[in-house]
Amino acid sequence: MGEEWYPVKKKLKSIQPVRLIVASFLIVILVGALLLTLPISSRSGNPTAFMDALFTATSATCVTGLVVFDTWTHWNVLGQVIILSLIQIGGLGVITFTTGFTLLLRRKLGLRDIQLATENTGGETIHITRLVKMILIFTAAFETAGALLLMLRFVPQFGPKGIWVAVFTSVSAFCNAGFDILGFVMKDGNLIPYVGDALVCLTVDALVVVGGIGFIVISDIYLSQIMPRVHKQTPRHLNFHSTIVLMTSALLIVSGTILFFVCEYNNTLRGMNFGSQLNASLFQAISPRTAGFATIDISKEQDFTKIITVVLMFIGASPASTGGGIKTTTFVVLAATVISVMGGNEETTILKRRVDKSTVYRSLSIFFGALVVVLATTGIILTADPSVSGINALFEATSAFGTVGLSAGVTPTLNDIAKFFVSCTMFIGRVGPVSLGLALALHKVHRGTILPEGKVIVG
Repeated sequence: MGEEWYPVKKKLKSIQPVRLIVASFLIVILVGALLLTLPISSRSGNPTAFMDALFTATSATCVTGLVVFDTWTHWNVLGQVIILSLIQIGGLGVITFTTGFTLLLRRKLGLRDIQLATENTGGETIHITRLVKMILIFTAAFETAGALLLMLRFVPQFGPKGIWVAVFTSVSAFCNAGFDILGFVMKDGNLIPYVGDALVCLTVDALVVVGGIGFIVISDIYLSQIMPRVHKQTPRHLNFHSTIVLMTSALLIVSGTILFFVCEYNNTLRGMNFGSQLNASLFQAISPRTAGFATIDISKEQDFTKIITVVLMFIGASPASTGGGIKTTTFVVLAATVISVMGGNEETTILKRRVDKSTVYRSLSIFFGALVVVLATTGIILTADPSVSGINALFEATSAFGTVGLSAGVTPTLNDIAKFFVSCTMFIGRVGPVSLGLALALHKVHRGTILPEGKVIVG
């Protein structure tokens, strides 16, 4: 058995880990799509078109939440279990896959070699194996706690079925997926019936935020703040990465809540009491950070509100999290670079710390790669359906790239070609544009080569 395995193992070792990881995502998506096409997965008992199944499997694995039809109405319990399994696999995601392949091949794990892990950990040199153990523990703990809290609302309402609804919603929220199975309450309604329910909304809010700040930050908070207090020791300061993530996340949530409240006060929030208005505003500030749940009808939002949401979706969550987007740290590095340059400083500085130029270059690459993907997908949607407005096409494209799942009602109307390209956008958004480029590259980058300097006039 060992001799038979050796050639395969040797072949796998010769493949760049980033390619193995990208390939593993593709395999999971294809297997999920094939299972969803089966008649036993649909509520009607009829086969599901492969393109629709592929779109759903991609959306679930990439923890996006865009759907071509209501999850409860179309899929039976088996179909929902398949979707939830894909969400969980996609939520645990890149770092788990990276470690799995490393242990399988008994290959020394280096973030310098495994570029995909680097993109999703912000380049931090960390103990990946220990981090994955903590990921599994924290994931189980938060999803269980969320499910128990949601059961307090759903079980009294729906009986035993409420247990499944609570578990599904909790996992989907923590993984920032945005899938819901509340179609029996309101078809395609997501969490709109619970816009004034603080228990449901705040529980989902908390799960989304925790899942979106990243496992590195969760680990840092636990090791530097919680554990020392448990052992009656002096807590340590959070590391630089965690500080940036938490400050940026708080700023985006607070500013997003205020902007949504002001913009939608006389629109989608009209007729609600102040508590519900504040609850909805907070929810819609958090959800675009790659969660995909909605407590108001997105299609009825003001165009300016949609633009604000597009910005939040594009920025997304944080590295090593269950979310997508260009990531909060990328946004901060780019903003700090602009401020530094405009202030006459050639070095990018954040909180009196100098940021390495390679990090700045990588941030620029991620930003422009993401921008190209979003604009190209917007163009494809507009070409596929000229009746769609430009802002709604941009909204849908950004939602796909940011693995958000919020929809202005465009996705169900797309033809198969547009669905395919939106699926590709979700995939690129999940694995990262830079990582995908590295995986597809046919040659290795030779370091150390000195090239002649080229002078270019800019500005």
